[in-house]
Amino acid sequence: MKILRKKVVLAVNTKVNEQFLPLLLGSDINVYGMARSFHEAYGTISEAHGAGQLSPTKYSKIVNVHSHPGFSEPEGFMKVMRELMAQYKDDPRKIILVPCGDGYTELITHNKEELSQRFICPTVDAKTQETLEDKAAFYKTCEKYGLPYPDTLIITKDMVEKNSSVELPFGFPVALKPSDSVEYLDVDFEGRKKAFILYSQEEVDDILAKVYQAGYTSEMICQNFIPGDDSRMRVLNAYVDHNHNVRMMYLGHPLLEDPTPEAVGNYVAIMPDYNEKVFDQMKNFLEKIEYVGFANFDMKYDERDGEYKLFEINLRQGRSSFCVTLGGYNLAKYLVEDYVLETPFTETTYAQGDKLWLGVPKKILKQYIAEGPDKERATQYLTENKYGNTLYYKKDMNLKRYLLVKRIFYLYHDRYKKYFRKK
Repeated sequence: MKILRKKVVLAVNTKVNEQFLPLLLGSDINVYGMARSFHEAYGTISEAHGAGQLSPTKYSKIVNVHSHPGFSEPEGFMKVMRELMAQYKDDPRKIILVPCGDGYTELITHNKEELSQRFICPTVDAKTQETLEDKAAFYKTCEKYGLPYPDTLIITKDMVEKNSSVELPFGFPVALKPSDSVEYLDVDFEGRKKAFILYSQEEVDDILAKVYQAGYTSEMICQNFIPGDDSRMRVLNAYVDHNHNVRMMYLGHPLLEDPTPEAVGNYVAIMPDYNEKVFDQMKNFLEKIEYVGFANFDMKYDERDGEYKLFEINLRQGRSSFCVTLGGYNLAKYLVEDYVLETPFTETTYAQGDKLWLGVPKKILKQYIAEGPDKERATQYLTENKYGNTLYYKKDMNLKRYLLVKRIFYLYHDRYKKYFRKK
């Protein structure tokens, strides 16, 4: 199969614009990134529905946010969605339902049959969602398809309650994280983080006890920590059409993560990368499992054996996936060509981006990224003005929004001073 490496230049097409409506679920930076992608490609104003209004989408002219109490719960979600199905019943446009969070993805997959009566739902089915979203199940899938992942111990609530200490089959440091990220969203305890890096058995036992005492019930994932800082990470974004053809893959090289406890693992600086072995490996996997929609893989290079080892898959585009659009491969284009224009699949695009994506001020990148080739390359992107971010969009800027976005970026200075630690 021939592989394309050229980015596609898009022009606003108002006739296409009249044929569809993006219905985005959420109101965070992920929602804004998708709304901006639709607006850049087609001039489209998106509609978004979520449980509340968040800063990244405030004062925007390219996305209308509608808040619904209880929308993140199954009953409240379907109540609103049925109202929307009735509202758009006679609308001639194709309504594309785009989840922008794990919880909304799960709600769509578990109600896909009913929702598909009116909406286009570019997601996997419920069975596939359960197999991939839960990390413990995902690692079993990796084992089945021969995909590399870190040495892992699956820890259950029963194991913790029956033993004062859970013996680990590998040394320290270790990474500890919840298997069910959706359930974990509702769990709160002192010292809570999205994921932990721990250096002793005492730390492991303490966190496990707190997690389960707080009401979490699913498995916890404990993994041998792969050496190296954030620059060893890679993030792969893919789009798979309704016939399970991988249309596009984009590999990003993260340089920094958000150090804030509740946001650990969220990338804040990504430059483009390219690796045909990784592309081939993940393309074959997605096609074998008959995937549908956006996929977002996190992985890390392990110098001990030269493998890129998988951590997880998000069954949607990620909060930093606007790096793909910024790099010349507009995310919205793939949805519209697949479901609206019904453009036949011809060949897979292995993307070669040309811009650095930033979610923090340039000063933070320069200050906190480690010295070396990655910093030199990132600095070159800045020098050549080949960089951008999700929220600064000239076509959607007014005084209130400008001040809001400036504040969002400014707050990172204190976060890094307080929380940043070298790994």
